[in-house]
Amino acid sequence: MRTILKKDEKILLITRQHWIKLVLPIFIWLLVSALSIWLLHTNGLLVTLAVALYPMLEYLNWKNNLWCITNLRVVDESGFFTRYSKESPLDKINNVEYDQSIWGRLFGYGNVDIQTAAEMGETTYELIHHPKILKDTITHAQEEYKKTAINNQAIQLAQAIAISSTSSFSQNMIADELQKLFELLQKGAITQEEYNQQKKILLKP
Repeated sequence: MRTILKKDEKILLITRQHWIKLVLPIFIWLLVSALSIWLLHTNGLLVTLAVALYPMLEYLNWKNNLWCITNLRVVDESGFFTRYSKESPLDKINNVEYDQSIWGRLFGYGNVDIQTAAEMGETTYELIHHPKILKDTITHAQEEYKKTAINNQAIQLAQAIAISSTSSFSQNMIADELQKLFELLQKGAITQEEYNQQKKILLKP
């Protein structure tokens, strides 16, 4: 991957299009080569070598067309001679879906749709190798990203309370209540809105 990772960023998955993408270029090359050798004899070898550039270029494009999932974003890179790169932060991704045809299920490929809050809206990636793994990795990364963000928020609030409060008893009590609220949020016992409301009550002077 050409994209430089950010601080504390970790790669979770790198995937590409399915190898079936290369079947057609290789088939065309073999067909043209066979006809050239049969019809042109010695000159057919030169034609075979020249036509071999086509599957080679397709392979290089396939090799450099990848999707990288990290704990912060989804990176879409492509191009060998030309370069293309697109990033989608995890918190901007609204929905991820995948679909597979019968042949896709047999050979392990399919399409993945990613809907983001950006102007581009929905992006469809076709012939992805193991699309379910890509979808599940993004979904899991989003969940972990949200948990980390909420946890960091709770820690910052507890630290702010400890600095602003004058009573050590009050500090510990409020910090404990915040921790309990956070645990309830993690378990799904309360919603984010309820968590925010109770937090405001605890922080009310």
